[in-house]
Amino acid sequence: MIEPWLLVSIAGMAMPLGIIAIVFWYKSREKELQVHQDMRIREMEHHRKMKELELEVEREKNRRLPERVA
Repeated sequence: MIEPWLLVSIAGMAMPLGIIAIVFWYKSREKELQVHQDMRIREMEHHRKMKELELEVEREKNRRLPERVA
């Protein structure tokens, strides 16, 4: 059977390690969420720019269309 003083010393060493592990996990999770949010923002900006380019292409087509008909 394990002595109680040994269990207390093991628990005393394991508790700070557990706390440190939880803090590191929390910080890494925050960073991961921030990266995902940044990626989503970039994706939305990319979609906006693509729509602007599509509109510009359509405007250019419509502007040149009367020249071809004439």
